[in-house]
Amino acid sequence: MCRNIRTLHNFEPAATNDEVHAAALQYVRKIAGTTKPSQANAEVFARAVEDIAHLTRHLIDDLVTTAPPKDRETEAAKAKARSAQRFART
Repeated sequence: MCRNIRTLHNFEPAATNDEVHAAALQYVRKIAGTTKPSQANAEVFARAVEDIAHLTRHLIDDLVTTAPPKDRETEAAKAKARSAQRFART
């Protein structure tokens, strides 16, 4: 999976449409193997992003969990700590 795609399910506040769109864009870029499509493929690329964003929104909205929602700031702090440990100079 692309490193830039983040988990969007079970957060408080819920994932925004911008976050869903960004994840869809990263997914299509990864699958297509390009960050910017040629003019000939631009329409297909954009349509794929919109379709995947739409389906992703439905998926997130329909998933069920009994776990308490995660806090974005807490999860960001954990990720920052993991990154600092991973890339610490020894």
